[in-house]
Amino acid sequence: MFGYVIVNKAEMKYKEFDVYHSYYCGLCHVLKKNYGRAGQLSLSYDMTFVLMLLTSLYEPEEATDYRRCLAHPMEKHPAVTSEVTEYVADMNVLLTYLKGQDDWKDEKKLSGLTMEKLLGKGERRINARYRKKVDAILKLMRQLAEEEKKGQTDIDTMAGLFGSVMAEIIAMKEDEWEETLRRLGYYLGKFIYLADAYEDIEIDIKKNNYNPLKERYQNPEFEDDVHTILTMMIAECCKAFEQLPIIEHVDILRNILYSGVWCRYQVAREKREKEKEHE
Repeated sequence: MFGYVIVNKAEMKYKEFDVYHSYYCGLCHVLKKNYGRAGQLSLSYDMTFVLMLLTSLYEPEEATDYRRCLAHPMEKHPAVTSEVTEYVADMNVLLTYLKGQDDWKDEKKLSGLTMEKLLGKGERRINARYRKKVDAILKLMRQLAEEEKKGQTDIDTMAGLFGSVMAEIIAMKEDEWEETLRRLGYYLGKFIYLADAYEDIEIDIKKNNYNPLKERYQNPEFEDDVHTILTMMIAECCKAFEQLPIIEHVDILRNILYSGVWCRYQVAREKREKEKEHE
């Protein structure tokens, strides 16, 4: 359920992409420092967006190091880190741990069991540091799993539960911006959940996996209905974003929210349409 909140590189300036990449590298560095190689494996573009959003809002003191890594062994790249990076790394690991746990329980995926085992110690550390937030996220994830087992078809209920998870993660502090950040995270989470369901619909039907869009799939208006719902979700997310006093990196963040989030959806839709043309 990750990899949707990405940049649209084709519409981004080279300098902007370099800045974005420096935050991505910084998050990767902190994940390795705090959680080892397993932490690095949890790295996601979605959480890089959260990192840039919260950094741009709170403007913490930052440090920039130049590092080589396995992905870029020949040339050093800037890695930007701050206290926000530490927080986002913790949330990144928590989500990956919970996803691995669910993948093992629901589909017996060995990759899920592996991540659960590798990140187990990190999850306990995070639980101790953010007890209230972790308890809220765990409760929501349990509710989500229970509703999936029941075969819940109300997409607002299902997407809303994951939206509430993202709201907890993005609301880093209890302050004047908490409500707006929660609203942004809530609608972004709903978009992610439904975009993921849309992309996986044929596979889930074939494997008899849960998918909240199964009942709608045979509807002739399926494509237009899903697009309308996703548009509504991301519109509310963007409305909340524009209420935040963000100046630094605002063009990068807008690239992601107004364009990047649609990239995987568009690929999936075009592929589906081509396959139907050849049926």
